[in-house]
Amino acid sequence: MISDEQLDRYRIDGTLLRIVRDADPRNDIRGYVVAWNESSVAIRKRSRKLVQLDRKYVYQPYTESRPAEYTLPRETNEGEEA
Repeated sequence: MISDEQLDRYRIDGTLLRIVRDADPRNDIRGYVVAWNESSVAIRKRSRKLVQLDRKYVYQPYTESRPAEYTLPRETNEGEEA
């Protein structure tokens, strides 16, 4: 999970982020950090729409290359042990 300090740095610097939600690059979100709480982050997309995302996703500057699939967090179903 991303730290408050890192989110604050991205917000102050106005860093365009890539939010990786799963293995499919088409599902990535690009935007800027607006606000956050203990469990979620508000991101302003380039279309000016706000989306609220879970903090468990991978947040990285858009200029960095996308992480390899095997390094992404895995989703688990309830009742299923990871």
